[in-house]
Amino acid sequence: MSSAAQVKLLPVILFNAAYMLAAVVGAVVQGNREFIFYIVVMLVLISVIGAVHRSVRLTTPLLWAFSLWGLAHMAGGLCPLPSGWPYNGDNEVLYSAWLIPDLLKYDQIVHAYGFGITTWACWHILSHALRQPDGGAVRPTFGILTLCAAAGMGFGALNEVIEFIAVLTIPNTNVGGYENTGWDLVSNLVGATIAVVIIRRRCRVSR
Repeated sequence: MSSAAQVKLLPVILFNAAYMLAAVVGAVVQGNREFIFYIVVMLVLISVIGAVHRSVRLTTPLLWAFSLWGLAHMAGGLCPLPSGWPYNGDNEVLYSAWLIPDLLKYDQIVHAYGFGITTWACWHILSHALRQPDGGAVRPTFGILTLCAAAGMGFGALNEVIEFIAVLTIPNTNVGGYENTGWDLVSNLVGATIAVVIIRRRCRVSR
């Protein structure tokens, strides 16, 4: 990676380091064992994204999008809700907050956004791998976009496996039950669908 590219990435690196440091301090002060587990998972994911970036050069907007997702995730589990704010479950944290009472939670927005971004990343990686011999861009056909959406939702399902491990190993988690898992998967589907629609529309506009 050139020095210019490293300088361009420095704000992203500092941003991630800042919110992760704040999350570590918050989790330790609160004695939040669940989020100490998730912080370790986040550090692994950041390392994986870094490795992917070195291989296929993720775009700067995509890196910032992942960074904002990480911040939203850390804030969701550690930021307490104001008194009187409607929430679902036992823990009064941002992840449990109702944005529209009994209809839409913060958690669901984060899921839709995050796995929409993951679908976008899958498209970026796949289009890089399938680039035509003459250097021409790969068209986002229905089949390729369906594969990207399926991959994004597959990573969403992997996230549910990680949450299940947390439930089995850590007492009193804020993961929720079967219905919550179902809505998480629905949110992942919504995010992945929005992502592929945007990718397709952007391709049509640019042609």
